[in-house]
Amino acid sequence: MPTRIDVTNGSCVYVERVEDILAQLLPDKRVIVISDTNIDRTHHDLIAPYESILVGQGEQAKGLATLEDVYTRLIELGADRQTFILGIGGGIVTDIAGFVASTYMRGVEFGFITTTLLGSVDASVGGKNGVNVGGFKNMVGVFSQPKFVICDVALLHTLPEREFRAGMAEVIKTAILGDRELFGMLEQSSFEALRKDDALLESVIARCIRVKADVVAQDEREGGLRRILNLGHTIAHAIEKCSQRYSHGEAVAIGLHHITKAALADGVISEADGSRIISLIERYGFDTELPVERKLLLKAIEGDKKRKGNTIHLILPTAIGKVEDRVVKLTEVRL
Repeated sequence: MPTRIDVTNGSCVYVERVEDILAQLLPDKRVIVISDTNIDRTHHDLIAPYESILVGQGEQAKGLATLEDVYTRLIELGADRQTFILGIGGGIVTDIAGFVASTYMRGVEFGFITTTLLGSVDASVGGKNGVNVGGFKNMVGVFSQPKFVICDVALLHTLPEREFRAGMAEVIKTAILGDRELFGMLEQSSFEALRKDDALLESVIARCIRVKADVVAQDEREGGLRRILNLGHTIAHAIEKCSQRYSHGEAVAIGLHHITKAALADGVISEADGSRIISLIERYGFDTELPVERKLLLKAIEGDKKRKGNTIHLILPTAIGKVEDRVVKLTEVRL
């Protein structure tokens, strides 16, 4: 069933088929698509009607060099302030497209069609658009809301199993931090069921978006409450800095596992809820092994953008559906 979720500043997310909604949402102006070579292969019909700029794949493409290439191509195409940028792809593509649109000629309108589960429940929603610098995640970026985001579960059918599972890490994260009922749904379901049941998957995606939209509406620029959306991400970003073994979603799952263990050790979450979280992560098939020595991860955490002097904000689960934003000294971070 089609679902519309209002985020903030006029930005809306539609859990709906692309062919049913896109024509209604695109403004009557020139459209240039930013996508990648993989999406051009798997969903060429989405890109073909428009002029397009294709970027590389993977986190290595999400950097300043790519931005310069895209800006240069927009200039060559004669794009002006009336041009609409349409990002079609996963979180890397939408981050690049959103950043480019927000800064090209001091800003043009943009929207997204997300093609991954991770993008649908997290990366494409909320107005954070950033790129990596020196291996550190999203160190340069902007807060700028897309006009719309379309999440079409039919586009997720082509996802490899590993990529779909990576998106499930963000689904589990959202359930832990803000939706106890969704957590129960995940316990009653399975990875295989979610891949096969479009109606169930639409419901799960919509619940995740509602949690994030509620948080973003209260704190769009991450001055306080929005930090809870980083549950598991401090460890995850350190893992991504130190190793290429895991994708972002897989690193988030490891981060969730270890931050839950830390919460258990500190006595801030009950044994029952902590055990349920750890069990759900394992049940959905995630590896929870740290890929490098703890001291290397702790060093990487020192460069995290959430650091303030010799302290950092850590988000700890206190119950299923609730978290706590705790400021700790870097020397007291435990993995």
